[in-house]
Amino acid sequence: MKKHRASGIIMAFLMVFPLFAHAQVRVRHTFEKGWKFSREDNKDFSRKEYDDAKWQSVVVPHDWAIYGPFSINNDKQHVAIAQDGQKEAMEHAGRTGGLPFVGVGWYRLKFKAPEFASGRKATFVFDGAMSHARIYINGEEAGYWPYGYNSFHIDATPYLKAGEENTLAVRLENETESSRWYPGAGLYRNVHLVINEDAFIPTWGTQLTTPVVKKEYAKIVLKTRLNIPEHKAFSDYRIVTELKDRDGKVVASGEKQGTAHGIPLFEQAFVVNAPALWSPDSPTLYSAVSKIYEGSVLKDEYTTPFGIRSIEIIPDKGFYLNGERTPFKGVCNHHDLGPLGAVANEAGIRRQIRILKDMGCNAIRTSHNMPAPELIRACDEMGMMVMAESFDEWKAAKVQNGYHKIFDRWAEKDLVNLLHQYRNNPSIVMWCIGNEVPDQWNGDRG
Repeated sequence: MKKHRASGIIMAFLMVFPLFAHAQVRVRHTFEKGWKFSREDNKDFSRKEYDDAKWQSVVVPHDWAIYGPFSINNDKQHVAIAQDGQKEAMEHAGRTGGLPFVGVGWYRLKFKAPEFASGRKATFVFDGAMSHARIYINGEEAGYWPYGYNSFHIDATPYLKAGEENTLAVRLENETESSRWYPGAGLYRNVHLVINEDAFIPTWGTQLTTPVVKKEYAKIVLKTRLNIPEHKAFSDYRIVTELKDRDGKVVASGEKQGTAHGIPLFEQAFVVNAPALWSPDSPTLYSAVSKIYEGSVLKDEYTTPFGIRSIEIIPDKGFYLNGERTPFKGVCNHHDLGPLGAVANEAGIRRQIRILKDMGCNAIRTSHNMPAPELIRACDEMGMMVMAESFDEWKAAKVQNGYHKIFDRWAEKDLVNLLHQYRNNPSIVMWCIGNEVPDQWNGDRG
């Protein structure tokens, strides 16, 4: 009896193990511990073999400037504040909180990626790095992103070493007079490593819309991009998608084969009967779970959270959510959390939203920049409408070293990332392309 029982357990394990292996086609690591940090600056810090043992040990997300000390001399600005009616430049102290956020900071991390191997793909996703981030992987510069408020991703595949310990180094620099409020400093949002098979759905690679929303049914359209190897054809792959409600029950499903021509983009349509609509009072969420197959081999699995809701702006009447006029009762909310600093602290963010909802608020404008993923996820789940803002400056300067210095080269890239990252979130009901932008009064340029 014992032999039969043991054999049964082994057989059950062998039957389950392939499923477990398939479930690991997409692996995501969020790097929180093990980081080393320094406020010094040296080009040797990017080298893989550099000895950082004496550096400070920190946990990411990390805002090094919130530790202070406060000083009237920190980022003292000499500027005329047009919004305050000032005609001539004058000295302004404490405008950015009196905290020492100006300067350079380096982060280093030694990590292993056992799932990475020849033929697999690796992507680093930075939710936000303040600012002018230069990314080095095993001593080689792998990417650069100047705007500290935006999320960005870089292809780590050419730089990672399979089966070895790898080193990630990040150089960040905040310039003087680069902000009109406290921006924070450092890797103040999460850093992720995503490892995929050779065919995979790229970062923010799905677009889900709800073109028809009624009480009886809703139509869902899902577009899914696919990255495939050069020697493969899109027709080699198929997608299987299940729409699930908040209890995990499948409410719709569909399958589609890749075509022989055109770009590798799947488009699927679904109908959900008697949908539970998303609103601030009832923030019901669904998920679209998509699986990519090459023949019978699972290559990727990607989940897109979403809500079913309709939005419309009717002239002379107002904003309508799910067919009902819904006045905004909102706030303009900066990204920092007071004494917690600029760190994307999920508990602090959710506490803020609870307080705002208790006050009667139903909307947040992310003044004056791209929001953290934790904020948008919390607004989805807790029921808060969002205007996602982008920039404080276009070409016209408000501060000496503001976004105007990189606007021409980076505005489109930054907007693409903002739109792709948050286009599926039901809490996003409006986009904002700039705050009090004076360019609009500057002849043809605006």
